[in-house]
Amino acid sequence: MDITFHGAAQTVTGSQHLLTINGRKLLLDCGLYQGARQEAMLRNRTFLFEPNKVDALILSHAHIDHAGNIPSLVKKGYRGPIYATPATQDLSEHMLCDSGRIQESDAEFANKRAAKRGESGGIQPLYTEEDAKQALQHFTSRRYEQAFEVLPGVVATFYDAGHILGSAMVVLEVEEAGRKFRFAFSGDIGRKHLPILRDPTFLRDIDYLVMESTYGTKNHRAPQEAQAEFAELVKRTIERGGRIIVPSFAVGRAQEIVYELHRLIHAGEIPPIPVYVDSPLAVNASDVFRRHPESFDDETQKFIREGRIDDVFGFRTLKYTRSVEESKAINDQKGPMVIISASGMCETGRILHHLRNNIEDKRNTILIVSWQAPNTLGRRLAEHASEVRIFGDVFHPKAQIVTINGYSGHAGRDLLIQWATALKPRLKQTFLVHGEPESSAALTTALKAEGLENVYAPKLHENIELK
Repeated sequence: MDITFHGAAQTVTGSQHLLTINGRKLLLDCGLYQGARQEAMLRNRTFLFEPNKVDALILSHAHIDHAGNIPSLVKKGYRGPIYATPATQDLSEHMLCDSGRIQESDAEFANKRAAKRGESGGIQPLYTEEDAKQALQHFTSRRYEQAFEVLPGVVATFYDAGHILGSAMVVLEVEEAGRKFRFAFSGDIGRKHLPILRDPTFLRDIDYLVMESTYGTKNHRAPQEAQAEFAELVKRTIERGGRIIVPSFAVGRAQEIVYELHRLIHAGEIPPIPVYVDSPLAVNASDVFRRHPESFDDETQKFIREGRIDDVFGFRTLKYTRSVEESKAINDQKGPMVIISASGMCETGRILHHLRNNIEDKRNTILIVSWQAPNTLGRRLAEHASEVRIFGDVFHPKAQIVTINGYSGHAGRDLLIQWATALKPRLKQTFLVHGEPESSAALTTALKAEGLENVYAPKLHENIELK
């Protein structure tokens, strides 16, 4: 068995790992690379393997950096099954179609701007909404802890990763050339004690591990501290008559922010101000959350019972907007409000319009609640750049820009170490992915200090044989 790391190697985005087992090829995730536009365009349009030679794909979860390039894979010839949990399949239906629409819209917008400058556009979308619909026909769902044969000699099982709704760790029981071993892919490991979802599973009896290392250098504050800071920030912004603009991933983070606002308003800790979720994808994702209450943790179940609440993701002053007209109308409203919009890294979607309309008003707050990839607008905002470009125009931020790290859905350093060392002494090789070089290096050092041997952060496209 060997593995080639075609994405999320020495970086956080574009998860894509190709296994060769018994002469068959199994792909773990097929995510979009997000970063500098020219590099992202090249990476996302080019597969360094033949999609039609891949036999099966296992998807850890529905985030775009893990699932977002599946339509391209199918467009270029992949015809095998795509295994995912039921919630991941439901979320992917909305996320991939939304991504296709955004690809089409962005290409159209870029071509129009080129035409105004007298240039020839000719930009083609990476894939279309119709391409996404074709890809969705390949999905097939499997529940947590339900073993299923994915290839001859390979049995897979999903375990709850606690990262977003439906997120999974993948364990493969492999029989190859007369030997048997257990291989695990962590996907993105969630955190303990976050609202809505259950805590991540701790695996056992693993021989080979591919593991995320996003926060290999630091821990997160307790969720309660982040919640208190969030409440105070909302109060201060309301007092000065401003708006809170939250660039948010449509799946997971948007629902967490809505849940927190619901809890704060219900408890009387903040006034019942208007809250807009301005992302068709976030609206659809919230509907999927409602269909999977079996994934909610005890805290959320208690909030529902004790508050006699029918809908965790709905309250009187909350409005979900779908149409472009509804989105535009938000900026005509007066007074304080919260606007939650995608994309979470401020690269595409309606958030760009809200930033353009609000970034130069000192009464407002731009709240960053997610990790921001290098070379994205979100990263430049988080780093307090003195000027930024939105739709090609230059803006000078005057709004207060605040980052609250406590809402991260990724395990912090200590939990990553605790999770990996629970696999001693059987673990033979550990490969760290989904982390910037400094994070992977720091976690490598820490795991070796804890007695794990053969810990390594592979390079992009590096091929390694499991020994």
